[in-house]
Amino acid sequence: MAWYQESFGNDYLIVYKHRDLQGAYHEVKKMIDWLGLKQGAEVLDLCCGMGRHSMALAEFGYDVTGVDLSEVLLNEAVKLDDGKQVTWLRGDMREVPLDRQYDAVVNLFTSFGYFDEDEQNEKVLHEIHRLLKEGGRFIIDFLNPVYVQSNLVPQSERTEEDLWIREARTIEDGCVRKRIVISQKGTADRHYLEQVKLYDRTAFEAMLLKAGLHIDHVYGEYDGQAYDAEASSRLIFVGHKEG
Repeated sequence: MAWYQESFGNDYLIVYKHRDLQGAYHEVKKMIDWLGLKQGAEVLDLCCGMGRHSMALAEFGYDVTGVDLSEVLLNEAVKLDDGKQVTWLRGDMREVPLDRQYDAVVNLFTSFGYFDEDEQNEKVLHEIHRLLKEGGRFIIDFLNPVYVQSNLVPQSERTEEDLWIREARTIEDGCVRKRIVISQKGTADRHYLEQVKLYDRTAFEAMLLKAGLHIDHVYGEYDGQAYDAEASSRLIFVGHKEG
């Protein structure tokens, strides 16, 4: 089983409990200006996870569809979305089970680079192209590989409820890998892997252009600062589908 099929389950909800809806709201508030969409525009949140950003987008008046592969995370999203603001759909980001197009597609919080082969990661970009209307806008919010490599925290540990969570981070085979061990009294340790392939700006831009996605801006932070390879914590591409 692939790491992403194992890792995005019930334990994920506990490990990342600290990621709140308020934080997502503030991130989206800054990013929507980059899209320049009208109220009611149709937005696809690709790899929506537990739906934090999808619900924030809906709060700003967009017609939002959230897609994710994890049933656990989608179930959590449905629970959190008590106002039924978002359409939730289970699907693989390489083959999204939709045959319609959107005004914008967003892929947020490093939900890219999950696959070992470049070809598989490129499929995601081609799907974004397919799912966009002509001239439709996109945001791909990725980590900054240069920053990650120079600021990697090799190990950390913390407690969450009755769990002891240990995280070890390494860079191997062109990927940043996080190995998570969850210990709980009276049960065997649970082990998870998370992995993201490290694409630098040049490599990422080449893949986007190959997929027919035109880059308008490259930001390094959610506040709209221009990307700086050494200093920026993010690598955020904003652009549109070429006609």
